[in-house]
Amino acid sequence: MSHPFENLPTTPTAEEVIDKAFSRATRAGGAKEGVEAQQSMLMTASNIVSDNLQNVAQSWPTIDDLDPFYVELADAIVGDAYPADDDPGIDALKQHLSEVSWAGRKAKEIRQEYEGRLVRGDKDTARKLRKQAFARMADVVEEVEDDLAAVSKARDALKGIPDIRPDEPTVVVAGYPNVGKSSFVNRVTRADNEIASYPFTTTQIRVGHFEDQRIRYQLVDTPGLLDRPPEERNEIESQAVSALEHVADAVLVLVDPSEECGYPLDQQLDLRDDIEARFDAPVLTIANKSDRSTDVEADHYMSVTENDNVDAVLQAAIDAVGYEIELPFDDE
Repeated sequence: MSHPFENLPTTPTAEEVIDKAFSRATRAGGAKEGVEAQQSMLMTASNIVSDNLQNVAQSWPTIDDLDPFYVELADAIVGDAYPADDDPGIDALKQHLSEVSWAGRKAKEIRQEYEGRLVRGDKDTARKLRKQAFARMADVVEEVEDDLAAVSKARDALKGIPDIRPDEPTVVVAGYPNVGKSSFVNRVTRADNEIASYPFTTTQIRVGHFEDQRIRYQLVDTPGLLDRPPEERNEIESQAVSALEHVADAVLVLVDPSEECGYPLDQQLDLRDDIEARFDAPVLTIANKSDRSTDVEADHYMSVTENDNVDAVLQAAIDAVGYEIELPFDDE
């Protein structure tokens, strides 16, 4: 399973669509003569323009049917990709796709308008009419040149988003840098941790998986988002945090009471309080580096480096998620 934007095809430019349509049409016309050649050229060009543009629009998932996590995340990412738009974000993308779809339909309408006229004319008239049709099709494609470019930009940005699956029970791991988040995720998940970047941050996100009672869980470590105070996040990063709220079934906030991480404990707890206020999911305070200090009130204490109490923390996360497989059963 992959995220809904991973396999989107490359978006052609307006120039590529026009060149492809007219070069193929020329070849198609060369195989025939007279009016029939002009008809063949018109049909070929129209089909290629229409198919290419409709494919751009139809290859995208229906935005309104997506999980709220992906809608909100896409809104943030596309907003970053379209900063100059009057209404940047997912609504702008929907409008661009709508315009491309319109152009695809318009190419068919132009063909239908000229088909009958071609049949009734002689060879020279047919050639003139076909040229008129080509000019109008080219105008239509050029009219959506900026829309195609915008769709291409959104596709490139969304293609590389982290593969977080909203249908899997999810534990988000938060806390200031150097408190042991990555070490914890690496310790309790399989070695095939996926590392990806949000397109609008320079930092990476880690997604690891583990299984318990045949249930697959995902652990999400979010450097660049949940490792600093909310006032330090830009608008797009804040929106990405909002997206994470849709998938988090539990949040582990790691704190380092020894303060060796470089951040005062009060500051770390303030971040924990903000996360508790934002997320509807259970939020557990986990004091790491318990071999150095336990001088904080926490739900659990552990030391990842000493492998002390790590399994108990993982079990606490599983219990907080409280996920149960829905089994089919007979009501009778």
